[in-house]
Order: sequence, then structure tokens, then C-alpha cells
Amino acid sequence: MNIFKKTILTVLVSLFFIGNVYADKVRIGTEGAYPPWNDTDASGKLVGFEIELGYELCKIMEHQCTFVPQDWDGMIPALLMRKFDVIMAGMSITPERQKTITFSQGYATEPATLAVMKGSNLESMDTPGSINLNRKGNEKTLKTITSALAGKTVCVQTATIHQKFLDSGDVGSVNVRAYKTQDEVNLDLTSGRCDVALAAKASFVEYAEASGKAVITVGPNFSGGAFGDGVGVGIRQGGDDAIGKRDAKLLKDFNKAINTARKKGIISKLAIKYFKDDVSM
Repeated sequence: MNIFKKTILTVLVSLFFIGNVYADKVRIGTEGAYPPWNDTDASGKLVGFEIELGYELCKIMEHQCTFVPQDWDGMIPALLMRKFDVIMAGMSITPERQKTITFSQGYATEPATLAVMKGSNLESMDTPGSINLNRKGNEKTLKTITSALAGKTVCVQTATIHQKFLDSGDVGSVNVRAYKTQDEVNLDLTSGRCDVALAAKASFVEYAEASGKAVITVGPNFSGGAFGDGVGVGIRQGGDDAIGKRDAKLLKDFNKAINTARKKGIISKLAIKYFKDDVSM
């Protein structure tokens, strides 16, 4: 074999191994500030439902995964700038987000609810246990909520489905106060700077249990409409170049892994561990 052929063969073998190593390494973006979905413990380690689930999915896919912390309001821009490969951050699947990125199938549901401090005059709000905004017949419930929230300050995390719902006008024109993190929402709710807050129900339950504060949920559990169709893995939309093709493959890999994890009961087990309820889809 002449030197030229040897060189070509060496390059091809090197590219093969580099390609394989690259394909097996997946960076997952997460907030690390949205318990029980994802959080950061006292030592700075990322923990939570999605952190454990992400590693389980990667084990099934035989990919080497690392989590990358990212502020919520920059999550999708960071994905598009390739700071990481996918998102697992309690991100609901909505038509608006699907204009920019694609999603795996949902792995969990995220019912939203209002929360107040015990003793609030909103505590006795008379509404059904849950409503799906994709269905008809919610007019009476929305009217009740609109009346209850009139003149109230409603706190919410910025750039979320919860803020989008409040801005939609479905519950009238409310005084919305937006915060960078859910922790800030919780703190201002307990300090009295918010009359009521809107977020994932699990976030309020987690906070009440961890802090011992008298935070209670009121009104219905919301789903559908602005609240989306479950939580999925956010992935860049595939293209014709090498990275685009890899993104398309990651979508298939995650969908297969989610199916496997669901069938094996992995998602249900983790959901009950973190949410005290099976929120798997």
C-alpha cells in the first residue's frame, strides 16, 4: 500500500471514530431551578425528575450525556446557537414553540394551577377540578376566574406558558408581575407582593412541602390551549447538513427511548418519586 493510500485510510478511520464519539455525546440543556422537574442542590449538583429521566433515556440510547444549566428565558436561543443538543426543562409542547424547534413525544403532563397563601379570599373559589382549554364548555369557569382575579396581582415566571395564558385575555385583563425564576415567584407570593401566582401545580406543592409555607393551590388544574400538550424533549429542527441530520436522528432516538422507558415503567416510577403521582404520558 503506497503512502497516499495509507494516509487516506488513516484519515477515514480517524473520521469514523471521531464521528462515533461525537454522535454518542449528547448535551442536555436544563434550567436547574424548576423543582421537581429539575433543580440544583446545595452542592451545585443538578437533580430532579428530568435529570434522572434524562440519564435513563441516555442509557437506553447508549449515548453519553451531560446536562448543561441554562436560564429559562434563554433556553430556546441557546439550543439554536448549539450550546447544547436538546432541552429537558419542563418545557411544554405548544404550537408557538413548534414554529422554532421540534419536540419528541411527551413524557409527562404538567397541569397548571393558581396558588395563594392560606387565608386568602380566593381560597374558596368555586370551580371544577380541572379544565382542558381545547374543549368547549369552559365559559362559566373562566368567567368565575376572571371575576376572582379582577384587581389582583398575579405573579408568574417570564416567557412561560403560564404567562402566555394570562396575556391571552381568557381571564380578562389582569395585573401580571413576571419574574426570571419560579423561586422568585414563590418568594414574592409568600411575602405578600403577589395576591396569587400561576405555575405548574407540582412546583407549588414541592415548594410548600420544602419550605413549610402555607401555600395552597386554588381553582382548577389547567391543560390544553396555551398550556400545551404535555412536556417533551426540545430538539432543533433537522436540516440537510451533518448537524441537521444528527438532530433528526436524535429525535428518533429520544422517541424510541421514551417508548421503552414508558413500557418498562421507568417514567411512572420516577414520576411517583418526584411528583407523588404518575404524571407520565
